[in-house]
Amino acid sequence: MGAATLQQLQTPPAAREQQTPVVTAGFFNLQGFELIQRVSKAFSQSDLVPTQYQNNLPNCMIAMDMAQRMGANPLMVMQNLYIVHNTPGWSSKFLIATINVCGRFSALRYEWKGEPGTDEYGCRAWTIEKSTGERLDGIWVTWAMVKAEGWNGRKGSKWLTMPDQMFVYRSAAFWQRAYAPELGMGLQTAEELGDVFEVTPDATGAYSVSVEELQKPSVKSELQVQPAVQEAIERAPETIDHGTGEITAGQPLPNAGMGDAPFGLQDALAAVKRGALDEATDMARSFDQREHDIVANAIANQQQPEQSARRSRRPQMDLD
Repeated sequence: MGAATLQQLQTPPAAREQQTPVVTAGFFNLQGFELIQRVSKAFSQSDLVPTQYQNNLPNCMIAMDMAQRMGANPLMVMQNLYIVHNTPGWSSKFLIATINVCGRFSALRYEWKGEPGTDEYGCRAWTIEKSTGERLDGIWVTWAMVKAEGWNGRKGSKWLTMPDQMFVYRSAAFWQRAYAPELGMGLQTAEELGDVFEVTPDATGAYSVSVEELQKPSVKSELQVQPAVQEAIERAPETIDHGTGEITAGQPLPNAGMGDAPFGLQDALAAVKRGALDEATDMARSFDQREHDIVANAIANQQQPEQSARRSRRPQMDLD
């Protein structure tokens, strides 16, 4: 280091500090990385931070970086970021607070409709954009949506004990993702994650889910079956021979695909009848297990006569 000049020595310490370049904590430059490490180390030694941050420097550094990007207090971020089956999610109240203090909108308000206890009962969030004066309405969250998505079907679901509070939380989350997704950094809320899996908090403050829960079919996927397709599935045992794959005359099946699928079970069975077995096999790959098995049985029955005929054409050896 070179010798200090007389002018530098005569400069008061406060003035010298003002001349020092400002260092921003971050990951992608040496000074910023050193600063975020030092601050994160201090947080990791505190008893006020949640357990998953205590003596865990990497977690504290990530929370520090998220707080800086959101313009939020690091301690608030640590206290409101939850881990549900290794997936981070915000508490809904923190997300609402972030919207209210960002300065771009008025405080969130909530509009209600329908009679309590009916499928039409629901809530949506709204606010005013300060720069334009425009009212920004969120998506309606109703009991019909709650039931269709299966949010109230989980063990210990808060939708059964405090539904109005859950309506507020969910409508606020929907509004945020529609108008200010950058405030949530692409993360769902802990309440939303809890509606997907039956979770339990562990000693560290994180949430866990059992393997059995992950293997359960989702309620949503069951309810998305179109009525016409569901009717065809219920009629299928009466109209299809599960041994041969033959369709009973006068009872055509609609396409098995959902929506605009180009082919269905009837097309695959027609391909089997005309001997295009490879084509039928390719179609069956997109079917559910039951319809796939029907096509497979039809192909096997089609191949058996051919194999018998080939065996009968083999030359017989005279053993006498």
